[in-house]
Amino acid sequence: MLYLSCLLILPTAEPVTAAVRATSAVPATEATGAAAVTHATPSSGPGWSLAPAGGGRPAFYAEGTPGTVLQDTVSVTNRGAGPVTVRLRGTGLPVVLARTEVRVPARTRADVPFTITVPDTGATGDLAGTIGARDGDGHRATVRVRLRAAGPALAALTVEHVAVRGDRITYELVNRGTTVLAPRLAVHAEGVLGTVLDRVPRTLPVRLEPGRRLRLSEPWPGRPALDAVEVRLTATAPGGAHDTAGTSARFVPWGPLAAGTGGGAALAGAALFTVRRRRRRGPDGADVGDTPCATAELTGAVR
Repeated sequence: MLYLSCLLILPTAEPVTAAVRATSAVPATEATGAAAVTHATPSSGPGWSLAPAGGGRPAFYAEGTPGTVLQDTVSVTNRGAGPVTVRLRGTGLPVVLARTEVRVPARTRADVPFTITVPDTGATGDLAGTIGARDGDGHRATVRVRLRAAGPALAALTVEHVAVRGDRITYELVNRGTTVLAPRLAVHAEGVLGTVLDRVPRTLPVRLEPGRRLRLSEPWPGRPALDAVEVRLTATAPGGAHDTAGTSARFVPWGPLAAGTGGGAALAGAALFTVRRRRRRGPDGADVGDTPCATAELTGAVR
C-alpha cells in the first residue's frame, strides 16, 4: 500500500528556480531519480503551466526493474491574477498521484508527488505515458513520461495462421520477446513445375511491440490459375529472432473447366494427382503414403 503526502503550495511571485519536493513514503522500495534534460518548455494552459518539478526537464524519465516503485513530483504553476483549479491524471502507465484535483492560488505553484510502478509484464525497454491536467474551462496541459523497464533483452517472434485467400497471402506476426522488433519477411512458393513466387527478405513498415500480434497480408496478383503449391513465409528481426511457417494451396479454375470439355477436367485432375504422388515420396524416393491435411475448398487456404 502506498502512503503519499499532500501537495505543497508555495508562492512564486518571482520565477521558480528550484523544486520544493513533497515527500512520499514507499515501503521497502528504492526509488530512482529522473535524469535531467535541459531547456524545458512546460506544457501550459491560459495563465498556468504543468512541468516536472525542479525545472530544466521537459519530460519525466526513469527506469527500474519490473515491480519497482519510482517517485517524482509534478508542478502546476499559476502565474495568473486569480486562482485556478485543475484535475490531474496519468495515462499509459500505472501512475498514482497524491492528489487528482488541486486549487492553485494566483502566482503560486503546487507540487504534487506521484509514484509509478514498473509493470511486471515481462516486457523490457521503453514505455510511454503522460501526466495531464485540465482546468474548469477545458484547457489542457500534458507532460510526457518515459519509463525504461530494465531486464534481459530477448528478441523472439513467431509466424502464425498462414493462409492463401484469393490473390493474397495472410498471416500473423507475434512478438514473443521483450524488445521492440522491426521484422523482415521473405516469401517463397513452390508449385508442381517449380518456383512460382520468390520474394527476398524486406523490412516491413511496422514496429512490433513486446506481446503484440499483427495481422498482415502479402499481395499475390500473379498467382497460378492451375497448380498446387507450398507457401513458406520466413520472418526475421535484429537480435536473432527467426521463424518460418507455411501452408498448402490448390488453384483450380472451376468455372472454365465446368464450361469446357471433359478433357480439361481430366487434365486438372491429372495435375493434382501428380502433386499428390510427388508429396507421397520421401527423400529416398520411397512411397510413404498420403499425408492427411485439411483444405479449405475453392479458396486455396490451408490452416
